[in-house]
Amino acid sequence: MQPGVALTLRGIAADFGVSMTPAREAVRRLSAEGALQVSKSGRVTTPEPNNERLEELAALRALLEPELASRALPRAHNVLIDRMENINDQIDQMILQNDAAAYVRLNQDFHRSLYLRAQAPAMLAMVETVWLQSGPTMRRLYGQKQQQFASINHRKILAALRAGDEPGLRLAIREDVINGLRLLGS
Repeated sequence: MQPGVALTLRGIAADFGVSMTPAREAVRRLSAEGALQVSKSGRVTTPEPNNERLEELAALRALLEPELASRALPRAHNVLIDRMENINDQIDQMILQNDAAAYVRLNQDFHRSLYLRAQAPAMLAMVETVWLQSGPTMRRLYGQKQQQFASINHRKILAALRAGDEPGLRLAIREDVINGLRLLGS
């Protein structure tokens, strides 16, 4: 979803084929995680983070994601790396098709595939919360600036995984996060 989009409980319930109670609970949880904002009047919107907030979220990613990747490296077998390469190929296709929503989803799938191998559920939960908070902004970014930075950085990540290069993997993950921040801030 784009930043600043207004949502209604009825609309959420209808979109997901549920009653108002699960829709209300989902909004409550997502607002607690910072993925949605609820005004005092009860208006629900997707957040529009400012540059300071984006920098904070990117700093969290730059701290957590290289550590997750490092922990996953000993368990990153060829089948996983091949799967990640396939996801990256799909990302390239989404760039060509200008499908921003699929691009963001696949980018998260690429990273999540690796981070699941870290066997660090608390760290992964933190990263996923950061992704939730920055999701609408990433959606807008990739909708406006269809560029192949993620795909290029992902190739560096894949090369480091194949080589078993832990310092190179940390650097490639950090570069991927920092390049995303540069695009978000511009």
